[in-house]
Formats: sequence, structure tokens, C-alpha cells
Amino acid sequence: MNHVKTYNAKEIKTPNGNIFIEGPIPSEKIATYEFHQGLVAFRQPQQQHKALVEIAKLPEGRIIIARQHDKIIGYVTYLYPDPLERWSEGNMEELIELGAIEVAPEFRGYAIGKNLLRVSMMDDAMEDYIIITTEYYWHWDLKGSGLNVWEYRKVMEKMMNAGGLEWYATDEPEISSHPANCLMARMGKRIQPKSIQQFDQLRFKNRFMY
Repeated sequence: MNHVKTYNAKEIKTPNGNIFIEGPIPSEKIATYEFHQGLVAFRQPQQQHKALVEIAKLPEGRIIIARQHDKIIGYVTYLYPDPLERWSEGNMEELIELGAIEVAPEFRGYAIGKNLLRVSMMDDAMEDYIIITTEYYWHWDLKGSGLNVWEYRKVMEKMMNAGGLEWYATDEPEISSHPANCLMARMGKRIQPKSIQQFDQLRFKNRFMY
């Protein structure tokens, strides 16, 4: 599969100054930017910055960033699912995962997450993919946001809807382990019925087990 990546950008005004949202960004460019110290949801900032540089090097890897001047204050990543996850079992070339989305605390509440997703979907190549994301409540900043699990889930769903992702049922054990966890996906316009069927088989493995 030819992973075409077409650059898109958008500027948004916030009370904290203008934010430039752009991508997919090549790894060498990501390496030159500063990385906000508040981006700690998945790893320490320095390690996460390095991880973004590595993801951008992958043929299918896509990084969309939100930056203020030369500092990354938010990002979203797309890449093939982890080989240890169920979603990689079909070896589907057209299935990629929205692996992480994060915005620095002082820039939250300005629809930056939604705009990261909107800029991601400006690329016509996204119509060749089934894009999935798995939401687990233990990754959510419940403490920092002051929201409960269900309020946060609603915020996450709204944000993902901005990128065209919708809720999908699944019997995947980790997602099923808590009712707030969920699978969301977006079917590209050029996805064939055969691929949708294959995705459905990944979503439900225990359908015929009694």
C-alpha cells in the first residue's frame, strides 16, 4: 500500500495566543521543535518527543502537531496497531490506529484536539484507511480535568466525532473490562466491503462461543 501523506495546516486563535496546527510532519522537522513540558500523558516529555520522531519515520506513521512558535503544545499520532493487540492480527494494510492525542493543560478548552483531528482528515489519503482508536479510562486526566469518568468519556467522544470517528461495539477483553472504555472508528470512503467484513471479524471474536 502506498502511504501518501499530504501536508495540511490551519491556524486558530486562543486567549493564550495563536496556535498553528499542521501535518503530517516529517521526523527531522519534529526533532527541531521544542516539546511542551506539560505533555506527560503517555511518557516523560523528552521520551514522548523522541517517540513522535520515530513514529514519523514509519511508512504509515503520521504526526499532526499543534504548535505555538517553535514549541509543540499538542499532537495526534497515527500508525499501525501494536503487534500484541488484536487489531494487528488481520495484517490489514488499510487499518491504522489513532494511537495518542494530547494537548498541554494550559491550552485545553480551545478545541485544539478537535482541530488536530480535522486537519488530519483534510488529507484525501485518509479515505483509504479504517482508522480506529481505543479509549481506556485509565489514560484519561480525570484529576487534572476535574471530570468524572462519564463526563470525560463524553468529551472524548465529541472530540473523536470531529474527526469522523464513531463508537463501535466489540468484545475485546480490555475494552469490555469497563463500560467507559470504547472502540471508535472511521471508515474511509474508498474502503471495500471485504475490509469492513475483516474489521468486523476483529471486533467480535467470541460471537459464536456459548
